[in-house]
Parts: sequence; C-alpha cells; structure tokens
Amino acid sequence: MATIKDVAQRAGVSTATVSRVLAGVTASPGSRDRVLAAAQALNFRPNGVARSLRSTGTNTVGLVVSDLLNPYFTELARAVEDTARAAGFAVIVGNADENPSQQDHYVRILLERQVDGLVVVPTVETSPLLREAATTGHHLVLVDRPAEDVAAPLVSADGGPAIDELVAYLAANGRRRLAVIAGPEHAGSSRERLVAFRGAAARHGLEVPDEGVVHGDFRSSSGAAAMVRLLDGPRRPDAVLVSNGAMGLGAVSVLQERAAHLRVPDDLAVAVFDDMPFFQLLRPTLTAIEQPTADLGRIAMELLLARIAGQPAHDVRLACRLVLRQSTEGGPADAR
Repeated sequence: MATIKDVAQRAGVSTATVSRVLAGVTASPGSRDRVLAAAQALNFRPNGVARSLRSTGTNTVGLVVSDLLNPYFTELARAVEDTARAAGFAVIVGNADENPSQQDHYVRILLERQVDGLVVVPTVETSPLLREAATTGHHLVLVDRPAEDVAAPLVSADGGPAIDELVAYLAANGRRRLAVIAGPEHAGSSRERLVAFRGAAARHGLEVPDEGVVHGDFRSSSGAAAMVRLLDGPRRPDAVLVSNGAMGLGAVSVLQERAAHLRVPDDLAVAVFDDMPFFQLLRPTLTAIEQPTADLGRIAMELLLARIAGQPAHDVRLACRLVLRQSTEGGPADAR
C-alpha cells in the first residue's frame, strides 16, 4: 500500500505539501496537480484516522449500526439522534448490514469527513480500524456489543439476571428440553446470551446440548431456518429462547405454519430476547426479555459528548426485564 512519502517522492514535493493538498489547503497549481496525479497513479488513499485528528470540530458525529432494518437498532438510532440534536450536533448514520467490511467502510468514511466522534455497534469483536481509531485518540463509544482490544467505553444491556429468571420459570413449570436460537458466533452479545442461558440451565439441573443450540445471523430468515431445524431434529425441545427480535419473528412464522400439529405453549414454550410492541398482539402473546434500548442510545451519546468535551467516560451496564406472556404459560402437554 502506498504511503504519503511515496506520493511525495513521485510528485517531487515534500510530505507536508502532500498533506496540504489532500486536506484541501491552498497550494500552487503545479504542486497540486502533481500531487493529485501521483496519488491517483499510486492508488493512494489517505489514512482516515490520521486525517480526522486534525479536525477542529464539525458539530457532527457518526453512528454505525449493525442492521437498520432491525427495529431494535432503529429505536437505538433514534435515541442517539435525539440526544445529539439536543446538544447541537448532527448525526450521520451508516448501516453495516451485519457485514464487517461494510462497517469499516462507513467508519473510514466518517473519519475522513472529520466527525467529532463515533458511536458504533460492532459487527465483530475484532476490528483493526476501530482499534486504530481508539488508540490514536479519536472519540469513540461502543454500544450493545463489545470489541476486543478497543479502548473505548461500552454501553450494553445485562441480560443475565432476566435469562436466569426465565429459565427458573420454565424449569418450575416442568420444561426439561431447553434449546436456544443463538446469534452469530462472532458477535459478543450473542455469545454472552448463550453462556447465560446455559449457565442458568445448569443451575436448575438442566442441560442445553449442542444439538439444542442453533446459530442464526440475527435476521428473520435465519430464525425461521433454526426453528425448523430444532423442530425436525432428534431432540425436539419443549422450550426455546430466541436471541433477538428479528429471528424471533422468523421463528414464530414457522410455529404459525405448524399450528395444526404444534401448540404454543402446550407443546412448546417460546421466549425472545428483545421485546416489540406487536408481540402483545400475537396469539398467544409472546414472552420477551425487554432491553432498555432508548436508554442505551441516550447514554452512549451522552458518553460521546463527554469525551468530546474532554471529560472521562466509563462502561455502563443496564438491566433487562423479563416480561412473561402466554407463550410460556404452564407446563408441556406430555408432562401432564
């Protein structure tokens, strides 16, 4: 990959001149033309992190979320934007679409536009670009999911106690064959929920075997495919936790298709990690673990504003709440 020094040598100018030209600062027409021609010939792209550090303040911040079609992230983005606007900042949003490359694409663009800071929902736990941004002094806050070796505060939801409460309720009602539709293995929040579910099951003398764990991609279609796999497998569960709302919708669509032969909650109890307003309109109504989504977005933006102002910021964990509804009532029909 070409460096600024390579461009300077090819153009016959100093590295300082290259920096001025690429930053849009006035330079002689001849120097400007030679620098731009050299940069194009070498396919040189400026380091977005380094350029962003020269910002003197733009009153804009960036928000990169994993999937804007997911109502959870839509609500979170709204809270971030409301908080930023109240403080006089505009928000530029990038949708990573659960794609690490697309995440880095938006992060780089936002840094090159010299935003004053970033709120990011990491698609994966390892991101060299986020690590670079944090270590070189850019203002950064993570929300919902952790990112390994990124020195930035994290605002996240603690679902462990609510998951434990759910498993205790299922066990008390005679559910024994527990299963989980988990998110992607590379997502920290997905792994955290799976560990919590398995740990809660163990505390109640139950096991969640490998065949009782099916990973999806946090999308509706993967939730449907995972539910089919569990129902058609050798160990059909009598209780399933779906690890996010979008996959929950896909899973419920399969259960509705099989309603003539499979009754919820008599044959299968279902709960979803994430609550949505229309879960109460389904029949049966759907048990859910409610995340403090708006608070997550608001606090993440408040922490970013604090960092921009030169104030310290720290990790924040917010509690989730179990909302019991009809889809987990009673015990399995075959145990009565």
